[in-house]
Amino acid sequence: MPSANKRTLSFEFFPPRDDAARAKLGETLAQLKQLKPDFFSVTFGAGGSTREGTYDTIKTILGQGLRGAPHLTCIGTSRAFIRELLDAYLALGVDRVVALRGDLPSGLPNTGGDFRYATELVAYIREQTGDRLAIEVAAYPEFHPEAKSALEDIEHFVEKIRAGADSAITQYFYSAEAYFRFVDECQAHGVTVPIVPGVMPITNFKQLARFSDRCGAEIPRWVRRRLESYGDDLESIRAFGLDVTTELCDRLLSAGAPGLHFYTLNRAGPTCTVWERLGL
Repeated sequence: MPSANKRTLSFEFFPPRDDAARAKLGETLAQLKQLKPDFFSVTFGAGGSTREGTYDTIKTILGQGLRGAPHLTCIGTSRAFIRELLDAYLALGVDRVVALRGDLPSGLPNTGGDFRYATELVAYIREQTGDRLAIEVAAYPEFHPEAKSALEDIEHFVEKIRAGADSAITQYFYSAEAYFRFVDECQAHGVTVPIVPGVMPITNFKQLARFSDRCGAEIPRWVRRRLESYGDDLESIRAFGLDVTTELCDRLLSAGAPGLHFYTLNRAGPTCTVWERLGL
């Protein structure tokens, strides 16, 4: 796998829901900006449920002289709605977005909208904004949980790139082999854009297991069993989890991965620890 000329290093936040969470995120941002990442991405709730929160968080990030990349999703959104968001973000000075299909609001049926797949959203963003925005899309080294087959999932990913995406961020994973094989298969289909590994530092086993069951990310059996063995010993879980995460990141970067994208869960500590261990 060829090395990129420049690694892209980034962090992901979700919009805070109240004043206490906003204050905590402000502290997290203050810590993480010292690491000088390329950008901070901010998630977008199902059906646009965090529209204002996402916008306000991006505005805060840009207001500190940093780069912010808002997420945009398909589910329940119209072309007019997306166009309005694009105009608002361009006016702020945003130069990158993350285009996703998105999840359905919990317990609700598909609410319709003008886009069914991320490919359609990517094509629309590119049509409306030309080359003013870099477009990130999602990739799934262990394959999307709703994909009918591995080949179909790769074909859908290739369609997003051909629609105008500039690069991709993967779902988190703990198998470097899964990532390397996925990249090789995408390259065999003509994909040349950077596919940046997504990283979830392990600090809470129960939370990680819940996330992973929902999104289809595999926790290797040896990692799961070791984490289970610690029971409620949170300090041991954190120490072991950060060792696993650091070793994974080191292997990915050493083999030429074009960067890392950290799912921070709005916390600075675990990400800073891994970052410092890697000497980034």
